[in-house]
Amino acid sequence: MSPIDQLAARVPRRLRGEAWQCFALGLLAAVALPPFYLLPVLWFVVPALLTRLARAGGWRRAAWLGWCFGFGFNLLGLFWVTEPMLIMASNFWWAVPFAAPALAFATAFYMILPALAVFAVPQRNQAGRLAAVLLFAGALVLSNLAQEFLFTGFPWNYWGADWTFAGRLGLAMIQPAAIGGIFLLTLLTALAAGLPLLGRRGWAASAVLLALWAGFGFARTSAGPAPLTRYTVALLQPDFAVPGSFTQPALQARWRRDLALTREALDKAGKGPNIVVWPETASPALLQTDAAARAAIAAVAGNTPVLAGSFRLAADGSMRNSLVAVEGKGPAVAWYDKWKLVPFGEYTPAWIPLKVTPGGGFTPGPGPRTLHVPGIPSVGPLICYESIFPGIITDPKDRPAWLLNISDNAWFGDTTGPYQDFATTRLRAVEEGLPIVVDTNSGISAVIGPHGRVAGTLGLDRAGILIGKLPVALPVTPFGRFSVTMSGILGFYTMVLGVVCLIVSITLM
Repeated sequence: MSPIDQLAARVPRRLRGEAWQCFALGLLAAVALPPFYLLPVLWFVVPALLTRLARAGGWRRAAWLGWCFGFGFNLLGLFWVTEPMLIMASNFWWAVPFAAPALAFATAFYMILPALAVFAVPQRNQAGRLAAVLLFAGALVLSNLAQEFLFTGFPWNYWGADWTFAGRLGLAMIQPAAIGGIFLLTLLTALAAGLPLLGRRGWAASAVLLALWAGFGFARTSAGPAPLTRYTVALLQPDFAVPGSFTQPALQARWRRDLALTREALDKAGKGPNIVVWPETASPALLQTDAAARAAIAAVAGNTPVLAGSFRLAADGSMRNSLVAVEGKGPAVAWYDKWKLVPFGEYTPAWIPLKVTPGGGFTPGPGPRTLHVPGIPSVGPLICYESIFPGIITDPKDRPAWLLNISDNAWFGDTTGPYQDFATTRLRAVEEGLPIVVDTNSGISAVIGPHGRVAGTLGLDRAGILIGKLPVALPVTPFGRFSVTMSGILGFYTMVLGVVCLIVSITLM
């Protein structure tokens, strides 16, 4: 009897049903996510899940068990979404009990495809069990791809993020993302954790897979940190309270704080070509159209480029959540409008009949864009939520020299949310082979090299300034070139290999 089965035998009889067991297995799987990183649990959870799916007795039952697993997994993995409701409890108190369960309810459906793939395989011999592992891993990747694009997309709680822990081993284990993105990390995780289903030989095969995986990562990072450019980046982390006051005195105080931190950042950075970054919506002024605000920045920064989060009023009268580049007293030299808006927070999806977003929401920008700001390397901006979308964050026709993610994670407090967001954003650097600079209002701010190596951070709930040299980009990676197509191919052919094993299994029966 496996350790999981022994534990299940101690549970009260009314909770021993396999639906409850799969729900509990999902909860256990979630503790492998950042910031817990209790990865060994997966080597017991995945075989236990595959065993229960194999004896489901019918495809509807298998789909139900898969959903129960997904619900438990996402319920614990997404509990942080209630934090904004708690911050604004006077208006949204009614949503607190429903936010995380409702989102977990929806995302749990993405576990049905892997569950059905496993159920379709009779696990009566070693070939059948291997087929189940392969089909589960491949289907999980394809399901993750669907999760990125369907219903506006929400690519969160992917198993590949489980390997973003600190240290040389963690750095090595995330390197396959350069080939197949976070999806390949998920595929390898599901394979390695599922192989113990085959018994002792499976445990040995899992160990070999992990050794080869780590070896590839250590070889790819053996040269050490990427070389540095001559550009110094200064990141402002003001730690403004949210939602904050919108009275004139409060906005003026916020503006003075922005300018004071900018002056302090330039003093600390010293001489040289510097770049100053303000986080998402840091500016209370509309920088694109407010000449007086740009002049105030120029009085502090001179001709040093300032890349600032700001609202922007477009020519059609729509409001945008933007990054505006200011350089000297003249007009804004460039801007970028966020195009992946947060559903219900920043806009209401078209398929929802009622407009529930406060103030009517924002209008999305046209898509990924590379900004060419005079005097600094070309930059690919990302605003908050956009950094969680692998493979679609850069302009494929105009590859930037670095990525910049500005955000405001103060809405999620000191929960798992900011840590998970940082882990996922870090993987974008590995996938694209590009350094990424992360500047948030309340942390975690960081400078990250193109291998995912963190060069410097400023932690949660701290006000301050982070200064670092901008690393040099790597040549375009396979994932950077082929995007999610590469991930889809890997997932599909893993399933094909699973079908081959299934045919062998049937032949041997």
